[in-house]
Amino acid sequence: MREIGSAEGLQALQNEILEAVARGESLRTIMERLCLRAEAITQGVICSVVTVDDENRLVALAAPSLPESYAAAVTGIATGPRVGSCGTAIHRGEPVCVTDIATDPLWQGFESLVLPLGLRACWSSPIKARDGRVVGSFAFYYDRKRGPDELERQIVATCVHLCAIAIEHEEVRSRNHRLAYYDTLTGLPNRVHFNDAITRMSAVPPFDFGLMLIDIDHLKAINDTMGHGAGDALIATVGARLQAVIGDGMACRIGGDEFAVLLPDCTQAAQMRSVACAILAAMSAALDHDGHGIIPSVTIGAALAGEDGEDAVTLRQNADFALYHAKETRRGGYVRFKDGLRTSMTRRLQVRRDVDQALTDGRIAAHYQPIIRIDTDEIVGLEALCRMRMPDGRIASAGEFQEAMLDPKVAHRISGQMLAAIAADMAAWRRAGINFQHVGLNVTSADFQKGDLVQRVVKALERVQVPPAHLVIEITEQVFMGGRKDSVARTIESLRQHGIPVALDDFGTGFASLTHLLDFPVDIIKIDRSFIAAAQSSAKSSVIVEAMVGIANRLGMKIIAEGIETQAQAEWLQAMGCRLGQGFLYAQAMPAGIVAELLQRFGQKPDGPPRALAGLVATAA
Repeated sequence: MREIGSAEGLQALQNEILEAVARGESLRTIMERLCLRAEAITQGVICSVVTVDDENRLVALAAPSLPESYAAAVTGIATGPRVGSCGTAIHRGEPVCVTDIATDPLWQGFESLVLPLGLRACWSSPIKARDGRVVGSFAFYYDRKRGPDELERQIVATCVHLCAIAIEHEEVRSRNHRLAYYDTLTGLPNRVHFNDAITRMSAVPPFDFGLMLIDIDHLKAINDTMGHGAGDALIATVGARLQAVIGDGMACRIGGDEFAVLLPDCTQAAQMRSVACAILAAMSAALDHDGHGIIPSVTIGAALAGEDGEDAVTLRQNADFALYHAKETRRGGYVRFKDGLRTSMTRRLQVRRDVDQALTDGRIAAHYQPIIRIDTDEIVGLEALCRMRMPDGRIASAGEFQEAMLDPKVAHRISGQMLAAIAADMAAWRRAGINFQHVGLNVTSADFQKGDLVQRVVKALERVQVPPAHLVIEITEQVFMGGRKDSVARTIESLRQHGIPVALDDFGTGFASLTHLLDFPVDIIKIDRSFIAAAQSSAKSSVIVEAMVGIANRLGMKIIAEGIETQAQAEWLQAMGCRLGQGFLYAQAMPAGIVAELLQRFGQKPDGPPRALAGLVATAA
């Protein structure tokens, strides 16, 4: 039995709806309650509430007294000047009262939606937000041809106001939810959402999902060279392509260049690999940003729930180990977690912690290996090699902590401490009147990526008043060819303009070629020890070394042979025309104090007879 309309009934309706909003009930539940309460205090009325989507199409929100087929038919209809009472009211932004649906032109084409339900008239009022936007409509349907009476106008005014409050409250709640759980740039779920999802999926068996952790390659380089707008476009594109590929999976942006993908119902490694291959393939197309083409590249590490871990923490750690390994060994590719990776990565992390602590404690030291003029055995230069003094006093060679150098931050800090130590040693030798000609310092890709290599070197030398020509910057082929060509070339050119020679270290082991020396002119080429070791037993190595020596001499570059261990190798190199070398035949790397003594005894002099070095230095060391 319906309640008789009254001020008390209207007040009760208002209180009930406002309390429901305050309790945080769902918008649909609140609107259905509103419709039922309004119908209860009127006579012969059926209520409905519709909202609009982003494309201004109707969305049936509540019509509890109408069949579900009505809501389904209404949803998706575009608003307009002749779209029934509700669509027209939203379009106009003002109430629309149709007293005869069967004949009114506003309902032409839509009358079949309601006439079979026994509805003959419809009065719809727009729902407006406080900023004036029309966010929906509230409608009274009548079972006979008529319009509203005065009481109904009061009821509708109250209902429209309550609808506006409830819808705006839902908008704020949704906006806050999106800010809390979704990434604003990509629209994907964020780290918080991902944490909730993986915790829920791994809470109870069966563990039937896969986890991928994905990093965008070279994002920093894009930001630095093309601007953060280009970087944002790259992030957004990667996010969109991920979501397009994974189907029912969930892609999340969990950091600046980091994404995670959860693959439900993924129980086989082959399934996960197939998705990974599809992701990598989807990234191959270039995106255009302000006329510049950018080809996205991502690296993927993955773990399979159950096989590679059951709880969320273990799965994420193992997927992260796989990703880290992929970035080191297969950048731009895919690696799934294997049991050995945890042990390997744990060891690497421990090495990094040890090196980081050594850097903090000042236990990184420079040792020096002499560079010898082969025909006279005089010391003509030095190469500085990094050593780490362990807490127990033992000296660790660079090979023992080489993995830590893969971390750009660690590599950059080591270069900085080595530079300071070398500059201090050179200044001390100069004050003592010791002739050392030049010292080579190895730098890494991290030093080029940072962009401050030239400034750091120049300031370090100026601080101790050592001329630039005394320091040689040594770069490997990986550094030589691995960075952006224009950036590396500019840095090399700037170093040389400041009077700082540049050497190409370990030449022949990477993927540079002699033709690249025309684009990246250097002052010194250092032939890798592997060629020297194989040259006398391998005709190919012998030919390559001979060619290197000849071309370097023609280009006006000095050439140094590394890894000379026998007198026969030294004589063969000298016959080839190579004048400079270093290796255990002459000396191992040694501390600055011992080197100072050797420089005084065996350093190249402006005049005077040459002094034999081979054998004596090894004894001194």
